[in-house]
Amino acid sequence: MVLKIVAIILCYLLGSVSFSVLLAKFLKGIDIRQHGSGNAGATNTLRVLGKGPAILVLALDVLKGIAAVWIGKWLGGDNEWMAGICGIAAIAGHNWPLYFRFRGGKGIATAIGVLATISFLPALYAGIIAILSIVFTRYVSLGSLIFVSLTPVFLVWMKYPWPLFWTSLIICIFAIWRHRTNIIKLAQGRENKLGSGKKQKGGERVV
Repeated sequence: MVLKIVAIILCYLLGSVSFSVLLAKFLKGIDIRQHGSGNAGATNTLRVLGKGPAILVLALDVLKGIAAVWIGKWLGGDNEWMAGICGIAAIAGHNWPLYFRFRGGKGIATAIGVLATISFLPALYAGIIAILSIVFTRYVSLGSLIFVSLTPVFLVWMKYPWPLFWTSLIICIFAIWRHRTNIIKLAQGRENKLGSGKKQKGGERVV
């Protein structure tokens, strides 16, 4: 039991490492949450710092999710819930990071790492549809929401274990809550598109 608690706390602390904040501070001496959309994630890193740093942030945030799942597997023993719980803890850390006054990102990149590790094929199918939606609409927020919403559907359809479904559903609820302002903007046609060049705080804050 102690190891399980340690694993969850460790994964939250790992998730709390905000690579976009650290990289922006290192490269430009700025707090990225005060620039662009105000979000500490890969999409805003793209706006503020460019493609290279954005790709690096995306990769590192995905790796946080992958690492959290494996920590859950290693320290959770035979408990089939632990991998998912540790993944959720990492996403919570990314969204509400202890080290950065609980102001983080939207958790999508870390969710990709978690879902792809615990359920590769469902996440892959959902990811393909999400990417296509981004290509055609240029709304990253829409693609993110499609990804987290379809993964639980594919998990049920492909008859994966129920703990994985509930994990994906909780991740989906997290993402919808964090994207609530984006959902309103999408409905009103005011959401920023990828590559639009707009840097209004309060715009698309996605990953």
